Amino acid sequence: MTITAAQIQSASQALRSVLRFDYPADSVLSRYFRDLRELGARDRAFVAEAVYGVLRRLRTLERLCGEDVSTRKLVLAWLARVEGLTLHQLGDGLHGRDTDFFTQVKGREIGELSFAESADLPDWLAERLLASRSEAEVLALAQSLNRPAPLDLRANSLKLDRDALVEKLRADGIACAPGRYSPLAVRLEGKPALQKHPQFLDGSFEVQDEGSQLLGFLLQPKRGEMVVDFCAGAGGKTLLLGAMMRNSGRLYAFDVSDKRLSKLKPRMARSGLSNIHPVVIASENDPRVKRLAGKIDRVLVDAPCSGLGTLRRNPDLKWRQSPEALAELTVKQAAILASAARLVKPGGRLVYATCSILPEENEAIVAAFLEANPGFVAKSAEEVLGKQGIEIACGEQLRLTPAAHDTDGFFAAVLERQA
Repeated sequence: MTITAAQIQSASQALRSVLRFDYPADSVLSRYFRDLRELGARDRAFVAEAVYGVLRRLRTLERLCGEDVSTRKLVLAWLARVEGLTLHQLGDGLHGRDTDFFTQVKGREIGELSFAESADLPDWLAERLLASRSEAEVLALAQSLNRPAPLDLRANSLKLDRDALVEKLRADGIACAPGRYSPLAVRLEGKPALQKHPQFLDGSFEVQDEGSQLLGFLLQPKRGEMVVDFCAGAGGKTLLLGAMMRNSGRLYAFDVSDKRLSKLKPRMARSGLSNIHPVVIASENDPRVKRLAGKIDRVLVDAPCSGLGTLRRNPDLKWRQSPEALAELTVKQAAILASAARLVKPGGRLVYATCSILPEENEAIVAAFLEANPGFVAKSAEEVLGKQGIEIACGEQLRLTPAAHDTDGFFAAVLERQA
């Protein structure tokens, strides 16, 4: 692969905008590409890879660059030390001072790093993780979060099973294999463009991390039941629940964002599902929520969270989050869980989940809820999944990490209201 001067310049410009941390990196990049339509597909791919690569290893790269840090130097340091490229591979990409810097940074000793620097984490996040894990565990977790995520698909069981999807994809030259845990998961070896694939267009599959798919199997909705996806977002898990219900019963998709829920409608049309009812709510205390109190068989709460379990896909989150934002989130999570629990009928099931790796968003929220709500009891997530043929050693609560499971970082607790 030969890198050009124009590609390095474009990556440096894009990175400058991203590092302001005013908006999520993916939205900043999308706008950058919209404004520079002349960039070809290979140029865009390089820019995105460089920006995300620098975000993952930002503290290490800043140390390598020294005091005079620039986005151009960060990109060059990433190419030299993370990607391991040589001057020859950069082709016409370097001239003059760039060549000198690249040569210097290639052989530069990094010196002694703090633990947080060696893990490429902000100090506050490293401290939070070390409160519940050993240094070796945190380092292994951080390193796994600093690798790009694979691409997972979920077969739409209403249209075809997972094995049939694997066969069709392989017939089209797409290298893939069945997932390790979810009976619906397919893992791709590369990252092919799928938006125009016939099986995507006819709703036979959706892109969904395998860990996210397991939340549906923890909730285990049945035909004909009343089910609520309390924080539905764009509806990835809603679609899974609807298919598990075999398109019967009634499935409410609640969210406070009309913009997020609007993305569910075209996905519903592709999927063939007609049992989903999207509802925009003002808050967790919306009157439309209260009217369903005690009537719902199963409620999924995939709560708004720090998203720190998704750093493989969203590495900017570790730099954009803060202890202050986390404190606000935990208050919101507790309120949402308490409100969602009121919907559950006696004998019904409630699953609380986040894509966070922090105990204060996970175990602490569930422990406080159970103490305040003695009518609910915890069920073993491992047993719930095991009875469906999903073998995963996770114990009472589901804790997934890319280091241990090669999925995004997820937490989930299964709670049942006593009859």
